[in-house]
Amino acid sequence: MVTILVIIFAIGLILSTIISLSFLISSIWENEKRASILGGLQFSGILFSVIIFFTLNSLGFFETGFGAVILIFLVFLEGLLLFLFYRKTDSNIKALAGTEGYIVDQVNQFDERDHVFSRNRSLPEDSEQYTAYYKDHPELEDLDAKRRSKGGPIGQPGSIDSPEADANIAAMLASLSLPHFLSTSEKYSPEPHFFVKQKVIDKKVMISPEEATSRLKGYAKALGASLVGTTKINPLWIYSHRGEIFNDNWEDWGEKIKLHHTHAIVCAEEMAADMVGSAPHTPTCVESMMNYAKGAYITTQVAGYIANLGYSATANHFRHYDTLMTPLAVDAGLGEVGRLGYLITKKYGPRVRLSLVTT
Repeated sequence: MVTILVIIFAIGLILSTIISLSFLISSIWENEKRASILGGLQFSGILFSVIIFFTLNSLGFFETGFGAVILIFLVFLEGLLLFLFYRKTDSNIKALAGTEGYIVDQVNQFDERDHVFSRNRSLPEDSEQYTAYYKDHPELEDLDAKRRSKGGPIGQPGSIDSPEADANIAAMLASLSLPHFLSTSEKYSPEPHFFVKQKVIDKKVMISPEEATSRLKGYAKALGASLVGTTKINPLWIYSHRGEIFNDNWEDWGEKIKLHHTHAIVCAEEMAADMVGSAPHTPTCVESMMNYAKGAYITTQVAGYIANLGYSATANHFRHYDTLMTPLAVDAGLGEVGRLGYLITKKYGPRVRLSLVTT
């Protein structure tokens, strides 16, 4: 009996040691100092426990009455931890409520002008908009200047890989060309195709919400979306004012965003694990931009599909946003909000890029 208990507890200790070691190795590989220190302390503690356990066992300690009691307690504790780890728990009420489950205080619409990309990517220095923004937000000017001096929001892609990065940067920029091509209003908010335009202007295609949802999800997945969900649009997740400018349409900067659409079709595009795992090196930049391009490709066609049925639709992708992606993705049932604000999906974790269509 004692031998069986020793084997059971030893297996648990060995598995714990392997898990702890893998955590330590991954923390060191990712250059996470705090996690590496904690992982090292954890691994050292477990390894010390392994040494003590096998030493006591070799000395016959667990064959004694007191030792047997200690062994039974250790196996019981191990079983309890295993039970707590695998037990089925109640559903997360906050998660089931969508973003409303996460709201704990007064929430206002987010101004796109305050977005770090809008500030560092869209505002030309010495422009009228630059002066106006930092007059209202002087506390951000020095911070943003330092960010720009290092290359902007994402720094200088490929700087740690040069000169080998050139081919990857070329691929990344090639993918960027598609969202940019689809960044004008006639592309992201299309008119019906001329073949059906007059017909659907005279009479919209009548289709039930259930069938429309099924068809739109199927079409988006056929175009390449990994996950698709639909949701009513909470007005809180619409940007309050326009902040990102891509086609010199500076008259739109600071204008209030007036979105009358009530629903969203949200798409998630999976990013390849091996490409993401290459971060901070350039293959992850290529993968990221490829999926931003895929999102633009998918959503502009879905918007066109809806337009051809006679309804208004707008694609939200890398070069045009009216809404915040993550909250609407949560409301559409694609995942939950992670501690860093990322969408965490059940199937892909955070390895996704988001795009959507409002209608």
